Amino acid sequence: MNLSFGKIEKNDNVHLASMIRKSFIEFDAPTSGTVYSDPTTDDLFALFQHPKSILFVVRDNDIAIGCCGIYPTPGLPKGCTELVKFYLAKEYRNMKIGLRLFQMSINYAKEAGYSMIYLESLPHFAKAIELYNKEGFQSLNAPLVNSEHPGCDIWMVKKL
Repeated sequence: MNLSFGKIEKNDNVHLASMIRKSFIEFDAPTSGTVYSDPTTDDLFALFQHPKSILFVVRDNDIAIGCCGIYPTPGLPKGCTELVKFYLAKEYRNMKIGLRLFQMSINYAKEAGYSMIYLESLPHFAKAIELYNKEGFQSLNAPLVNSEHPGCDIWMVKKL
């Protein structure tokens, strides 16, 4: 393994879109109303040109194999951002690589001046939800925002 961490680059788009969609298939997660069918998944580089957003990427030999980021989703309360696109290729899981991406994203949110982080997920991604709980995210009964991903049915927040 020759891992490197950094911000998304345009040439990461194809690898990340493929890896994200493979994760949905692997976990038998719904493809409709989720990031799987979201057209922005094919051009994450363009999406993360938005101010006060970032997508951290881990690469193995310059091939993107995981990501996690922060995005100021429209409609969220003032000072709140969203943790988004937290995925890691199967063969790289359980090695603390995802945890590092996650922590980089949380640190960025603090540095960018956000006071709260929101996320949406699915029960299919139980291991990630375990991490969110361990890291102080609290469950909500309903979404904070009218989501682009109505297929998600787990909503959580963390105060920074």
